Amino acid sequence: MEEVRVFPLTCAVQNYAWGKIGLDSEVAKLVVGGDPLAVVEEGKPYAELWMGAHPKGDAQIKDNRIAQTTLGQWIAHFPACLGSKVKDTFQGQLPFLFKVLSVNTALSIQAHPNRELAARLHAQFPEHYPDNNHKPEMAIALTCFQGLCGFRPVEEILGFLKSVPEFRALVGNEAADELQSSRGDAVQTGQVLKKCFTRMMNCEKKVFVDQLNMLVKRVTEEEIFKTNSEKDTGAAGKDTSSSNGDLLLRLHSQYPGDIGCFSIYFLNHMVLDPGQAMFLGANEPHAYLYGDCIECMACSDNTVRAGLTPKYIDVNTLCEMLNYSPAPSSSKIFPSVQDASDPCVSLYDPPVPDFTVMRIQVPASVKQYTVAPVDSASIILVIEGDAMATSAAALSDVTLRRGTVLFVSANESVSLHITSPSGMTMFRACCLL
Repeated sequence: MEEVRVFPLTCAVQNYAWGKIGLDSEVAKLVVGGDPLAVVEEGKPYAELWMGAHPKGDAQIKDNRIAQTTLGQWIAHFPACLGSKVKDTFQGQLPFLFKVLSVNTALSIQAHPNRELAARLHAQFPEHYPDNNHKPEMAIALTCFQGLCGFRPVEEILGFLKSVPEFRALVGNEAADELQSSRGDAVQTGQVLKKCFTRMMNCEKKVFVDQLNMLVKRVTEEEIFKTNSEKDTGAAGKDTSSSNGDLLLRLHSQYPGDIGCFSIYFLNHMVLDPGQAMFLGANEPHAYLYGDCIECMACSDNTVRAGLTPKYIDVNTLCEMLNYSPAPSSSKIFPSVQDASDPCVSLYDPPVPDFTVMRIQVPASVKQYTVAPVDSASIILVIEGDAMATSAAALSDVTLRRGTVLFVSANESVSLHITSPSGMTMFRACCLL
């Protein structure tokens, strides 16, 4: 029998506590869209949809003509589906994990190690660092998406050291003054920034909990004062943006007494519009705060954490490994580029070989569209629209609708007959070596 090389997947859902609840979650909506018989429990968090072959969430194959039950098993049987370059470069493994995230409460402040550090951590502490791969990742907003990413420009950090005395108390006057006088010398600034951040992260628990409580109390009173004075005079009262009050109170309500609450004074607060992306290379400190996104990453589970979490915290490794290059938030937005050969495709092509993401937006006027072949296995997620998909490699038509996930072997094309009136939006992950 001829081999089927294009087929739909049923993907693993992760119900982590930080996920959006029930049908508020984009993950849950996509799951129900892709499978109308799927049951979504209304009180349960739906945090991540894993589209790939990671052993913790290997996708199920939705095609009863295929003997293998999971994508991982199928790739192991037919490694040529990866494309010859990808197969050889990544030892017969799918090199990326494609995800949808629906974030309700903040994820831990974290960074992912580069290959060298990943190998060392895995060898020393395999219980905390499960594999030896690096884990660059990219997030593309589906809804307005908020996160922390990279160190702020020094001027902003110095501003907070002035306007937030509780923050200054944790960093210490000496380190704060050094930061002030290091301006203009990038190398020295990086070293002093590391000292400031390490001081704060290593602060005695009692000291930072007291300072945090003072700060939260002060900001809460300022917020109340602001609300009342607006009522009384119609004018805004004391502006607490100088202490980033709203974000502080939100994080504190989620993780009371957590050192991570102070990291908002060191790290850029990012707000991505739908379609905007951020790329998180090795050693870039970051945390996702709220919203829904597409995420693609190298196939790894390695994370070094340092706050906003009840999980294992490895402060020393984190403080040693971070990239202490201050930069404005605008520089952290990763641009997409229109594909020269297809105006419907925007490419998000990060500076790592493991993955590339394409956003395919077919306008309402187009009813026939061909998903072009690439020399790599790819996974397609339908976000919006309906179509009938045909491919020589599918042996039968596949109905595409919101939430459908399709695996496409290397060098196969898929023809879409679009039936929805408003066009289609899809995301496709692949590996363009």
